[in-house]
Amino acid sequence: MGETLLFATHNAGKVEEMRGLLAPYGVRVVSAAEMGLPVPEETEDSFDGNARVKAEAACRETGLPALADDSGLCVDGLGGAPGVWTADWAETPSGRDFLHAMTRTRDALLAGRIPEPWLAAFHCVLAFAAPGSRCEFHRGVVRGRLVWPLRGALGHGYDPMFVPEGRTQTFAEMDAAEKNRISHRSLALASFVAGRFT
Repeated sequence: MGETLLFATHNAGKVEEMRGLLAPYGVRVVSAAEMGLPVPEETEDSFDGNARVKAEAACRETGLPALADDSGLCVDGLGGAPGVWTADWAETPSGRDFLHAMTRTRDALLAGRIPEPWLAAFHCVLAFAAPGSRCEFHRGVVRGRLVWPLRGALGHGYDPMFVPEGRTQTFAEMDAAEKNRISHRSLALASFVAGRFT
């Protein structure tokens, strides 16, 4: 695969997380944003489909091997929503706002009179596209529960709302190293690196 991997995202938080996860393997991670790539339209209705769209577009544009993730929060009491549309729930007229998204999620649970614990799972699919190769997929899932009020100032996205199973801290209360040991993205990445660096 070489020493440079294009991570097909414009999300700075995800880029830093991926750099931390791949640092032990000596891989240099560059982002789609740093390469000046446009954000492809996510036209699919599955994590696999959207991850593939992003990975293949980045690989096609640059000729570099590209890794893309599509991830989201699936809330049991909301029938799996927001799921594939997790980032869409954060959209506001002034841009993405995950406080807005988390509030919307809490409000939907209350409106539906869903009793606590509010069970949920973070899903991540990593798609890897390399020139001349078929796209491959790697998946990770972390189950847990949602809390309100929000806790912690670390991480990104829904991290202040999510407590993984068997833990008492939210992802946003954990330092990066601790979160990276158990996150949905780290589980998907463990599958990805298994045949390459071990």
